[in-house]
Amino acid sequence: MTLAIVATRAGLGLEAPPVQVEVHLANGLPGLTLVGLPEAAVKESRERVRSALVNAGFDFPNTRRITLNLAPADLPKEGGRFDLPIALGILAASGQLPVEALEGMECAGELALDGKLRAVPGVLPLALATKAAGRQLIIPRACADEAALAGRGLTVLPADSLWEVVAHLLDQQRITPHQLPAPPAATEPMADLADVRGQQQARRALEVAAAGGHNLIFAGPPGTGKTMLASRLPGILPPLSDDDALAVAAVRSVCGLPLEKHWGQRPFRQPHHSASAAALVGGGSKPKPGEISLAHHGVLFLDELPEFSRHVLEVLRQPLETGEIHLARASHERRYPANFQLVAAMNPCPCGHLGDPRIRCQCTASQIQRYQARLSGPLLDRIDLQVEVPALPPEQLTAQTQGESSAAVRARVLAARERQSQRGALNSQLSGKALEAACALEADERAWLADVLEKLKLSARAYHRVLRVALTLADLEGAPKPTQPHFIEAIGYRQLDRLLKGQ
Repeated sequence: MTLAIVATRAGLGLEAPPVQVEVHLANGLPGLTLVGLPEAAVKESRERVRSALVNAGFDFPNTRRITLNLAPADLPKEGGRFDLPIALGILAASGQLPVEALEGMECAGELALDGKLRAVPGVLPLALATKAAGRQLIIPRACADEAALAGRGLTVLPADSLWEVVAHLLDQQRITPHQLPAPPAATEPMADLADVRGQQQARRALEVAAAGGHNLIFAGPPGTGKTMLASRLPGILPPLSDDDALAVAAVRSVCGLPLEKHWGQRPFRQPHHSASAAALVGGGSKPKPGEISLAHHGVLFLDELPEFSRHVLEVLRQPLETGEIHLARASHERRYPANFQLVAAMNPCPCGHLGDPRIRCQCTASQIQRYQARLSGPLLDRIDLQVEVPALPPEQLTAQTQGESSAAVRARVLAARERQSQRGALNSQLSGKALEAACALEADERAWLADVLEKLKLSARAYHRVLRVALTLADLEGAPKPTQPHFIEAIGYRQLDRLLKGQ
């Protein structure tokens, strides 16, 4: 047999489209030709595969003309994952391996020069696609746990070397299918809200944000606990469902990040304020996920918000509304999930002490205006909760009493989210009609809200944000619908709107 076909998959973002490695041996001038839109790392596989076959004890057909085609031809091929299927294809085409042994199999893995198998990124999307196709998966042993996360219905065959794979296919030494004895447990400790002293309004806003999935910004002088509060948000959010945990793990897999320590935990991403737009939303010549996708189903924390480039901040506006990011290039197009909660922190002025009773602000009015103008109105409109975090008096800082624990707050958050699940979506994601129906505003409430909106000059988007926050406040109390006290508290969380408009 001079023709062999081996099934594998490419990696295109979170997708794993099927690829057939076609190997043909023919008479003619000896050589190896690789076609099918391979990038540099795939082209170099020719030398890796040649050395791996020889060092593993197999014959490389040096006297034949070898043609390798990675089909479909118009699909870009990247990375070292094609080494193993290319090697198996050459062995099958040269008669060292029966072609029938490759039926019902898919494989991926990078080869070392001695024939050992090395891990490749993006194994979880590949494993999920292989499971959907109803085939078995041969994978490097270092990737076995990640592939097994795809769950029942997928046979994962881990191997340490090319020789081990061939021995299995020849039925000489079978590979035992790999199974996880139990779902991996996250080992990263969660920060507890009990560590935060004072700041009752900020703690309340954090609870509301967790209950309704709202975006949140803290504004206050340095050292008032803004970052500390933000880092406690994942600890009061509900645990991830199995499907959500898989979605989070798939993004990390594509980026080549470890999964074990973070399985089932809400992501908490904290990029530096020097991050570029591509680092935040993803991109590059071959678009990769950015911080907003790595924060999928979790929290994206932007500290020192006005220090970010305004252009960088503006690219967040669309993902905050849609929950995904669409990256389009001349020859590539990717969609990545980006359903995250935005939490930000900022100082009120360049020196940070505007309104601080302890230290006098040294900034001029024009400096303060330029600093605050780095945040656009449309971006602030998308942030439901805007809370000032004042400096604590010394007696509260030195007090030995602890605040309420994350476990106690999480219990209330879970109860509020259970009420929202009956509506079909979190309050932050309710559509206009569903939101109006849930709030069920009376005529006098509508008139009162219209008067408040006029006085505060809030936009239509800000009005709907107020409704969503008020509905979450009602859910936390177990009330059937929001009442005027809930609306008053919700409007009170639009503090930066009034500050930046000089009200």
